[in-house]
Amino acid sequence: LNDAIGFDEIRLYPGKSYRHLLILKVRDPQAFLNIKTIPPHDILEKDIKEYLPSGKESEMLLKLMETSRTEFSGHPINNVRVDLDENPANMIWLWGQGTRPNLQKFEAKYGIKGAIISAVDLVNGIGKVAGLEIIDVPGITGYYDTNYLGKAEYALKSLEKNDFVYVHVEAPDEAGHNGDVKAKINAIEQIDKHIVGTILNHFDRWDDIRILVAPDHPTPVKLRTHTSDPVGFIQFGKDVEKDEYKTYCEAICNTSKLKYESGEKLLNDFINKHL
Repeated sequence: LNDAIGFDEIRLYPGKSYRHLLILKVRDPQAFLNIKTIPPHDILEKDIKEYLPSGKESEMLLKLMETSRTEFSGHPINNVRVDLDENPANMIWLWGQGTRPNLQKFEAKYGIKGAIISAVDLVNGIGKVAGLEIIDVPGITGYYDTNYLGKAEYALKSLEKNDFVYVHVEAPDEAGHNGDVKAKINAIEQIDKHIVGTILNHFDRWDDIRILVAPDHPTPVKLRTHTSDPVGFIQFGKDVEKDEYKTYCEAICNTSKLKYESGEKLLNDFINKHL
């Protein structure tokens, strides 16, 4: 597809699964930031004509998408997928444009060294800009079949040299987008058993360790897209005050007196109390 586009200023970079990256080198980035684009997971099973990129400068994006449609039509891989009664990859979908963020380095902000484990390039990119070590774990996919146990094992190994490690798991979100309640329950159970459980089993290796479990947003299986509702979290370890709750779920978390307006405030409290 890069060859078909034929411009050095426009470059596609493959990522994992369906997550890829388009880099545009343009004189006026702000013009492209103002283009209206729609996340594909917000328009599942809808006619895409009403949701194509729109606004000033959107013509270039539309041309790129149409070029991809032409290139993918009749592609050998798509022919095989059709023969297997699977959906062909018939076009790229461009959305979520932005510029590189100017983030303060994590160590400069908090005074501790950290690492990140994720199969999602977006999450790793944020971590890289923030100066976190990016840990590559074999077998992680960003989907149901990810290597849950491997994430925990590599996180524990990372803590031998780092003060902080962030472990990101995408599987429950994917199940939410797919509207698959059984897969979502299973993904949460796998996280509980293989990641949280494994790390808790090694708590006695450190005297001052603390763990925080939190989603970044809800993805209800009924809606199959993100919502902005508050999310519940669990803290456990040194200097964490125990409460009376025995269950971790939305209903219980909504009754808690401990609430944060933003994830940043939660992280500040989590780290600073730990110090």
